[in-house]
Amino acid sequence: MNTTSAPQMIEYVNKSLDFTPHDTKFLPGSARIAVCGISPSGKGALSIHELDRDGTKDLFHDLSFRKSGIKCATFGASRLGDGHLAMGCYDGQLSICDVDVSHGDRRELFSINAHEGIINAVDGICSGAPELVTGAKDGCIKVWDQRTPKPVVTLTPDKSSSARDCWTVAFGDSYNNEERSILAGFDNGDVKLFDLRTSKIVWETNVQNGVTSAQFDRQDIQKNKVVVTTLESKFRCYDMRTYHPIDGFAFTSERAHRSTVWISKFLPQNRDIFLTGGGNGGLNIYKYHYPKNRVGKHREDGAPIGVAGSVELLNSRVISTQPVTSFDWSVDRQGLCCLSSMDQTLRVFVITKLEKH
Repeated sequence: MNTTSAPQMIEYVNKSLDFTPHDTKFLPGSARIAVCGISPSGKGALSIHELDRDGTKDLFHDLSFRKSGIKCATFGASRLGDGHLAMGCYDGQLSICDVDVSHGDRRELFSINAHEGIINAVDGICSGAPELVTGAKDGCIKVWDQRTPKPVVTLTPDKSSSARDCWTVAFGDSYNNEERSILAGFDNGDVKLFDLRTSKIVWETNVQNGVTSAQFDRQDIQKNKVVVTTLESKFRCYDMRTYHPIDGFAFTSERAHRSTVWISKFLPQNRDIFLTGGGNGGLNIYKYHYPKNRVGKHREDGAPIGVAGSVELLNSRVISTQPVTSFDWSVDRQGLCCLSSMDQTLRVFVITKLEKH
């Protein structure tokens, strides 16, 4: 790791919270941050903060914003300037609220009992028809359009008795108005790729440990690469361009944080740079290097097979004594990011020198 040109992590805000945060998101097109979680009374807590020269200014704070704790949230299906936050709750409720304080009261736009049990993950997409996808404890994955009260797609396990917790979901491969895929990770290490156009599982594998997060490097291009993080301090980076019918997609595997790798997020301005957050309270910044040739020949059948690249650690820093459980990049300012950890703290960092990599 070359420290002379390494990205530097500069803490800009360190703010204590009076609830346990589970998710942290920038409101698109603004300097405001939404923090969601669970209050000491078990209610869903929401606070909104705005960055200024002196740190942050509190715009909204409600420890009982929802009837039960908020586990996950996204602005992914919100048009720029709308501020429509989709939230998945402990009681299986999926809600969409307008949380942009410039619009006045925080109006509820959509609410439905989406799952039996806690919603572990939610993701949204705006390219094409705006949609949400949820994954929950009941093992189901559902795709939602807020214009209708029923899911447009429901993916259920074969037997409810053997249903595994779905821990993470992500949209991707949405390079035109017809194509769209969902990547899902489960507590037993299963990773599955669903093609929504054909309604089929096009790929599945097992990574040996529970999948804590998964993300495409871009949602609106043909599937290119994916980072999957797991328990037991490992993550994998898959090259998704070439599929082999027996060996699947090529990948490289790395150890990180010496504990659970809870999150991974690609930098919006450079899809080859991504950050991971670990159970040791640390942040790692990596760069993915493509091989000279991304396609090779299988040694047995001669069929095309993907060639995985390599991952370079650019910098690392332990910023908390507790696990980093949520992270979000600003799409408007390269290097600006917000995160929360289990020590009930909101942090904002500025990461410099990213343009050199």
